[in-house]
Amino acid sequence: MPFVPTVQDADTALIDQELRSDPDTTSVAGFVPGPGIQKLALKFDIGQLRSALTECLEREAFQGDMQDQGFAALPLTQRPGQLEWTSNDLSGRYWLRGDERYIEEPREDLVPEIDFSEFNPKFKGTYFEFVHQELTQRFPIGRTRILSKGLYNCNSWHRDPEPRLHIPIETNPGSLFIVNHHVTHLPADGSVYFTDTRGYHTALNGGETRRVHLVAALAFKQRTT
Repeated sequence: MPFVPTVQDADTALIDQELRSDPDTTSVAGFVPGPGIQKLALKFDIGQLRSALTECLEREAFQGDMQDQGFAALPLTQRPGQLEWTSNDLSGRYWLRGDERYIEEPREDLVPEIDFSEFNPKFKGTYFEFVHQELTQRFPIGRTRILSKGLYNCNSWHRDPEPRLHIPIETNPGSLFIVNHHVTHLPADGSVYFTDTRGYHTALNGGETRRVHLVAALAFKQRTT
């Protein structure tokens, strides 16, 4: 027998209305633009991006002291002549509200993005060098990194000093990007996505394979507070 509530009010009416249609379980596997996240016309070859990732990882492993937490980086750009990268170089300044106080606080030191103007010599001759050249002809590009996120993993809910470009290389339908209140998937098909990471955002990988993006900071004037 169907359930008949003994109390009928605005809440029971709302839920009854919601159950009259099925949820969308198809479009969630694609990209939906929104405030703070847009797809550019610029596009690269996904096969060559993946080949470059393999080639670069044969030359050098992912770096970072948070690999056990699912975050790893491969620096594609550097300060001229730079030989070593600190954990701050690989991550950098961000702000978050980390606890029940809801007070925004800074983490790590500010990284001058524009200083990272030289392509890392270790990865010269790869398709990533071509990608970097194409980006720098169009935008002021700062740190450019390959960022890996392990499966069933999420970044902190934070904001950065600058917006960024994302080029997904390896992904899965459970990998999502959230900017403020907008959530979407970024398919790995060579597309370039603008993400306004000056707003609160996070990246999560709810899939069963790793998520790898090329991420380039847009070195426009940075926030300091």
